Amino acid sequence: MNTAYDYFRQACRLEEPDRVPVALLATSSFVPGFSGINHLDYYGIPDKWLEAQLALLRRFPDVVWVPGPCVDYSMASVAAAYGARLYFYPNRPPAWAPLIKDLSYWADVEPVNPKEHGLMPLILRQEAHVEARLQSEGFGMQFAFSWGPMSIAATIMGIPALLTSVMDEPGMVARLLETMTTSSIRWLHAQLDLMREPMGLLIGDDVTGMVSRKHFEALIFPCLERMAKEFDGLIRIYHNDTPCQHLFRGLAQTGFDVFNFSHEHDIGEVKASVGHRMALMGNISPLEVGLRGTPQDVRRAAQACLDKGAPGGGMILSFGGGTDAGTSAENLDAMIATAREWRYPRQKAGSDKPKETR
Repeated sequence: MNTAYDYFRQACRLEEPDRVPVALLATSSFVPGFSGINHLDYYGIPDKWLEAQLALLRRFPDVVWVPGPCVDYSMASVAAAYGARLYFYPNRPPAWAPLIKDLSYWADVEPVNPKEHGLMPLILRQEAHVEARLQSEGFGMQFAFSWGPMSIAATIMGIPALLTSVMDEPGMVARLLETMTTSSIRWLHAQLDLMREPMGLLIGDDVTGMVSRKHFEALIFPCLERMAKEFDGLIRIYHNDTPCQHLFRGLAQTGFDVFNFSHEHDIGEVKASVGHRMALMGNISPLEVGLRGTPQDVRRAAQACLDKGAPGGGMILSFGGGTDAGTSAENLDAMIATAREWRYPRQKAGSDKPKETR
């Protein structure tokens, strides 16, 4: 019998699996709170981290969690590598302060070294430890996680300064983004090297949605295309939940396999724009429906997404963004049940019971 990961792989190949997979972005914004664990304990005590991750994996075996079990400090892992001050809290992920807004300071900065800089060596050491423990429980790390070059640049400069520089100094921004791309690639490789059975990677790239098509094509597209080529053979998931319809066609040509986008976009329109080039991972509203809605609300939204996005293949049911902190297990159950019960038109015509491939 197929597993959730089998269906997920098929959807990533733009196929129509017998069951539409459910995959959810769950980072440190969601995972500790779901298990009632203090964020400081989650980061500081490996046993607490493992407890939180295993609770999620065991409670929802029909969900592909992305990035799944990894030691996730949000953007703080990259910010610290460049010298940012970090702020830790008991009930949310760490924050950071942008460093220097002057682009000329950053234009020729060196890429990070994950084995020496900031929190990265400690994260890798902990991941090597917990990967062995996850394997002993029948699980394991399968997705590496990094931020895209624009998001990393915005972390160290601040978003307003970066976007102004995109307009005023595109040449220097191009050099900075090339370096940030190298940093992201190095960080992803360092994580993947620790995994027994790596499946893919997730790139978070919200800031890119704030630029024009012209600047995207000139400055950002080459970086994303380089990243996709670097990890050819793995499942490459691109997350950008900033409304950015003007970039859809360009993003579809980068080489990424899966697109997780804003719930503000109609999934049928996204499918028409992207074409049969990227699997779509979405697009239930994470806040209004996932967090604040009832299970019935989730079912209605999931049904609408599936009806528009699943026919033709390449559909992964998810939120249009990350899983918000406080989202109930009952709402997640409703999403999973809707995906399990939904039928492709070919299945409705042939049989009430989908066939399992072996």
